[in-house]
Amino acid sequence: MLAFIYKLNFVLAASGGESGFSHFYNEYFNIPGFELWKFINLAIFIGIITYLVKKPLSEAFKARREQIRSELIRAEAEKQAALERLAETEAKLERLTDEKEAIVQNAKEEAAAEKKRLAAFTKAEIDRLTRQREGDLDRLEKQTHAGLRRFSAEESIRLAEEKLKSKIDSDQDARLVKASIHEIGGLN
Repeated sequence: MLAFIYKLNFVLAASGGESGFSHFYNEYFNIPGFELWKFINLAIFIGIITYLVKKPLSEAFKARREQIRSELIRAEAEKQAALERLAETEAKLERLTDEKEAIVQNAKEEAAAEKKRLAAFTKAEIDRLTRQREGDLDRLEKQTHAGLRRFSAEESIRLAEEKLKSKIDSDQDARLVKASIHEIGGLN
């Protein structure tokens, strides 16, 4: 259409004088490199393309907007789920910390009880070994006294025999044997 106006302008200009429109056009729009008709053609082309592509593009944009919205909603749900898991994990960690402290305290108490038990066992064992040692010493003392008595008696008997042997001769020996036989009941 502008091409038609442009050509009409040339025809009028060629016929003689410059009309008002031709003068206005030549004055303001006929600048080399700035052909107004090119811009008008571009605007018409963009308008037609926009009209033709508007419906498919708007539907694509709506679909994309809905997809982005659903992705945002899904991302928000995932974020909430992650926050819940984080809270659960922190709660578990807190419980584990409390449980660790309880275990450490329990271990300290058990160690103290074991120490007391071992101390009592050691004291009882020391007392038992002391009593056993004292009993063994008493027994060894009695055995030693008995051995010494036996040795003393045997030694006394041996010394007495030696003394008697030195004092008794064969006549006294025969007389003692006859007296012993006579006391028993004699020879039959």
